[in-house]
Amino acid sequence: MSTPVIAYLGIGSNLGDPAGNCREALRRVSTLKGSEVLRRSSLYRTEPVGVGAQGWFVNGVAEIRTAFPAVQLLKALQWIEHSMGRERTERWGPRVIDIDILLFGQEIVNSESLVIPHPEMHRRRFVLEPMNEIAPYVIHPLFGVSMKGLLDRLEDRHAVERIGGDW
Repeated sequence: MSTPVIAYLGIGSNLGDPAGNCREALRRVSTLKGSEVLRRSSLYRTEPVGVGAQGWFVNGVAEIRTAFPAVQLLKALQWIEHSMGRERTERWGPRVIDIDILLFGQEIVNSESLVIPHPEMHRRRFVLEPMNEIAPYVIHPLFGVSMKGLLDRLEDRHAVERIGGDW
């Protein structure tokens, strides 16, 4: 464990009970030793991006404080995904749960197993809408632009609808 860092996690699902899966994933994140959920966005119903015919997703973003280094946090999140039945088969395909590290403080990581900031976050409405809800003035460490600024100039037209609900 190291000095605590503020990190942002993207959490999504489109199989089974997607909203329930997101709630359960966040509950499990909250039990990680040395980690605490600080804020969470609303949940959003989102149009799938990438792969053809599949169900719409439920997505949200959580702000956490964690003492895990980035790679250890990734391993813990992958363990949560696996324990919830996640099978890594098709990229951008249907999934029971997906937990991505979007930002990890202002760290920039570019390794074989982990890229931070998340390499697609600035192009994805389903990430930027919930990020903007809880952290509009957080600065993207590569672009030097706030989440609000990224959302304001976003060209992604995929549907994103706030569904609310406590998670």
